[in-house]
Amino acid sequence: MKNARNSAKVEFTTTRLILPKPDLRSGADFLACAGVTTWDQFLDELSREELLALPFLFEFWAMPHQLPPEGDWKTWVILGGRGAGKTRAGAEWVRSMVEGAKPLDEGKARRVALVGETIDQVREVMVFGESGILACSPPDRRPEWQAGRKRLLWPNGAVAQVFSAHEPESLRGPQFDAAWVDEYGCAAIDKGTNQPNKFLDPKSSESTLPRYSDGRRDDLMQLQYLRAMVDYWGDEKNNPNSAKYSGRMVDMSRAHVWAWDARPHPAFPGNTELWSDGANYQRGHWLNGRVSARSLASVVREICERAGLARIDTTGLYGVVRGYVVSDVLDARSALQPLMLRFGFDAIERDGVLRFKMRDGHNPVAVDLEQVAISDDTPAGIEHTRGSAAEIAGRVRVHFVETDGDFETISEEAVLPDEATHAVSSSDLPLALLRAEGRQIAERWLTEARVARDLVKFALPPSKLEVGAGDIVSLPTDDIGGESLFRVDRVDVGAEQSIEAVRIEPQSYTPAAFEVELGKTGSFKASVPVYPLFLDVPLLSGDEVPHAPFLAVTGKPWPGSVAVYASDTDNDYELIHTVNRRSIIGLTETVLPWAPAGRVDRATSLELKLRSGQLESITHEAMLAGGNVAAIGDGTSGNWEIIQFEQADLIGNNTYVLKNLLRGQFGSDAIAPQAWGSGSWFVLLDGRPEQIPLRSAHLERDRHFRIGPARHGYSDPSYRHSIELFEGVGLRPYSPCHLRSVKKPNGNIEISWIRRTRIDGDRWSKAEVPLGEETESYKIQVLQGGVKLRQTTVSSPAWTYTEDMQSADGVTGLVEVKISQISARFGPGGSASVIV
Repeated sequence: MKNARNSAKVEFTTTRLILPKPDLRSGADFLACAGVTTWDQFLDELSREELLALPFLFEFWAMPHQLPPEGDWKTWVILGGRGAGKTRAGAEWVRSMVEGAKPLDEGKARRVALVGETIDQVREVMVFGESGILACSPPDRRPEWQAGRKRLLWPNGAVAQVFSAHEPESLRGPQFDAAWVDEYGCAAIDKGTNQPNKFLDPKSSESTLPRYSDGRRDDLMQLQYLRAMVDYWGDEKNNPNSAKYSGRMVDMSRAHVWAWDARPHPAFPGNTELWSDGANYQRGHWLNGRVSARSLASVVREICERAGLARIDTTGLYGVVRGYVVSDVLDARSALQPLMLRFGFDAIERDGVLRFKMRDGHNPVAVDLEQVAISDDTPAGIEHTRGSAAEIAGRVRVHFVETDGDFETISEEAVLPDEATHAVSSSDLPLALLRAEGRQIAERWLTEARVARDLVKFALPPSKLEVGAGDIVSLPTDDIGGESLFRVDRVDVGAEQSIEAVRIEPQSYTPAAFEVELGKTGSFKASVPVYPLFLDVPLLSGDEVPHAPFLAVTGKPWPGSVAVYASDTDNDYELIHTVNRRSIIGLTETVLPWAPAGRVDRATSLELKLRSGQLESITHEAMLAGGNVAAIGDGTSGNWEIIQFEQADLIGNNTYVLKNLLRGQFGSDAIAPQAWGSGSWFVLLDGRPEQIPLRSAHLERDRHFRIGPARHGYSDPSYRHSIELFEGVGLRPYSPCHLRSVKKPNGNIEISWIRRTRIDGDRWSKAEVPLGEETESYKIQVLQGGVKLRQTTVSSPAWTYTEDMQSADGVTGLVEVKISQISARFGPGGSASVIV
């Protein structure tokens, strides 16, 4: 039996695939659902011996996936994560194979092999573990552990021998009736191969680092381990064909790695809300996304081979490439350059072979003063110079693609502590990297540039020809602190070797310790239609484009961003706007009757249910300062009343009651109906609804819009099509206020009013509000019984309805005088009326 990882159970046979029965339930499951009465009856009917045996009857307690499959099967694979009960299932299966009806009776198997990664792993997990064989066995059937012989001996004579996968030759001699085999695998952690069964998991009591590991994530270690296992057992010298049956001694087609994860990458490990073990992926055994990575050596070798370079040596390269884009087909040098910058290695030609070597500072060649030759260029032996600090950037920024996430382009920056300028040396790498790797690169480049200011020039005699470009030499340099390491950058061979080298610090090539972070993954956004509402409303702050309407959009689920396309016809659309925030929109559930503007309505409350978002109560002062502004209307673009509310009480699921209302704000009292019915639209004007671009020429003309998820084109079925006509309500003058009429003794009626303004009307320091229009002009209408008797225009806030006019109009009884201010761009605004 071999273990692997998945969330489902599959049973393999030699002829068919057996699925578990859907109605299979253990005895413990049955009792758990039966109730207390059945529990008592069941326990009362058991004898003392049966009660003692009950804890060891695994068929009674087992979950369905822990029971062996029916039929004549060859290999049983259990796919499950930590806590799925794989070890217990294996231990109980071994018991079922070796135990008979009574403690001394023989079972189906007399000789069993227990095979794991290491002997210690088999002993600690499969034998002595909490779910191991010893813990599962009843006292009268418990086997004896014989440490010297590395085996278990049962009372009936059955034997289970322990083997390590690292000693495959030991499996050749013994004959076995059955085998319990653990999986192979290695964590993606520094020095993981020292103890492949160890990795970090805060929730596990077995969580620990492999021996001598510093805990850094190391995907290459894991890949190299898997490659070594597959290559070793794939070699016929190590895994010959069996003389007894057709096939290799070790069938690698049935070898299972801990742990190939069926969850899609990068949703796992990125979606930690769904999968809590995502954090363990960083340095754990999981394989899905990272197994597709390539070793640095293989990528460099492929680039060179495609360029026609056959004599290359990449054995000195160490690193893993998760993704690399070569946008243009260039020469090998250009293709290798980003990799050389990222990993820090050099290409050196030696004896006709192009050798690649890491800049790690290992194996330096010691050069003392007695070996240094005196030449015309270096009469002092070793010439040391230091570059100007002004030429070295103190701030380095690296741009790259973040892996294990949504593969977005991000940047990391490193700054010297004494850097006072804001000048940045920036580089773009077409590589997929972890964020921590980006930081490590920036730190290395910064340190490398500062150290490389120290240059040396010296000569060596022909006897030291083995020193070449790329080699590391150790030189005595008392003037910069004793003995230092230098990398040879240039060698000129003549009567002597003239060498130029730069100082290196080996520590700079050791990756800095950064906590590995999970890449950001966006949640899946279904392509469902969104609901847009156009609001052709008055100016709210005075800083808006006066004639442009607002657009509020909601949707569930929210697609992340919404595109707005517009056209004069239902063709040739152009993208005019993108909405990135979902507006707070709802529907009223009670009637909102008319109320006068300019005073707080404490008697009326409004109940509504939001489609998204939430509302908050604010102080009275905050409301008077312009807080909690909302629009209520019938959904058409120009029919909205602007209100404010002080109190918002949550009374149910997304349901609120609004109290202490200010009605008809920003001049919208002129269009407020006698009542807004239940089902009217509510939009919170908190900055999320944004104005869309609209030219003045488009006012009072039908305009076609298509609005939907930005990831799709406007022809996608998820887009909504609407035809809208906007008046530019932001240009509409407010209705006049404080209308008064006085009838004089001569029969004339004098009517006066006070104008309001849509621009800067809240500045109390001014004697009079700004006009807000090019000229002051008012439209006056006289109506009786709904019939217009007279219409005129005046240029001041007063008008006299003379007795002669009344006679000419045939006025008898009461008449209504309606007054509205006129805008040169909009025309007459909202009207106010007085009965005279």
